[in-house]
Amino acid sequence: MALHERIRVVLLACGSFNPITNMHLRMFELARDHLEDTGKYRVVKGIISPVGDAYKKQGLIEARHRIEMARLATESSSWISVDDWESQQAEWVETAKVIRHHHAKLSSAEDDNSEVDTVKFTKRRRVEENEERLSAHSRSEIPQLKLLCGADVLQSFSVPNLWKKEDIAEIVGRFGLVCITRSGCDAEKCVYESDVLHKHRKNIHLVKEWVTNEISATHVRRAVRRGQSVRYLLPEPVVSYLQDQRLYTTESEQKNADVILAPLQRYGSISV
Repeated sequence: MALHERIRVVLLACGSFNPITNMHLRMFELARDHLEDTGKYRVVKGIISPVGDAYKKQGLIEARHRIEMARLATESSSWISVDDWESQQAEWVETAKVIRHHHAKLSSAEDDNSEVDTVKFTKRRRVEENEERLSAHSRSEIPQLKLLCGADVLQSFSVPNLWKKEDIAEIVGRFGLVCITRSGCDAEKCVYESDVLHKHRKNIHLVKEWVTNEISATHVRRAVRRGQSVRYLLPEPVVSYLQDQRLYTTESEQKNADVILAPLQRYGSISV
């Protein structure tokens, strides 16, 4: 399949990014290689969407810091960017709603581009040809949006009251999932043991990371608290920022320690 005929894909990663690490960025590269190696897809954009403060996860520092570190981390990337819409919401936003928001933005962006292209042509014949082409193909030209995640997210789908079943079905059924597997997690087993994941298994891309990289934000925060170096675990501008801002202290790690995680608060009293 020629490059221009491939299905365009946008990868969306949601999460705490507390802080963003080299592994978070590596996930995008792995996912792009995997999808493009199939010969069916062309990855055109990557989006990082940090969760808002209302998620109430223990040790979660302010969104403004996590957003800025993510922006610093992606400055050198030509295709990965940071979006702060999710983090700016007053209440915690379910991942399915975040995906819907970005899908709507992609759809409206395509419509805007189409209008610009139409105006660009001055000859009536070219205008008519363009309108005819848009009428036939406009829906198919909207890039597919897929959720990019690690195997821990795949495992979390089975945690009671953490996800709504209908949200999982929408994420994998309507949009699709690209999951980077880690050692110690049998991703294939997670898919097999879940009826909803198995039903939509063709929309789930499992990507094996053969160069083992176990960087975790939890380990990074622990090292920072203890005054240990985290250089080469995070992008250099992120290391400088968290040092300048004196982030990740013993006090910050206790933030939300006595608070129930937002999805557990929301779903704990209802049947999901």
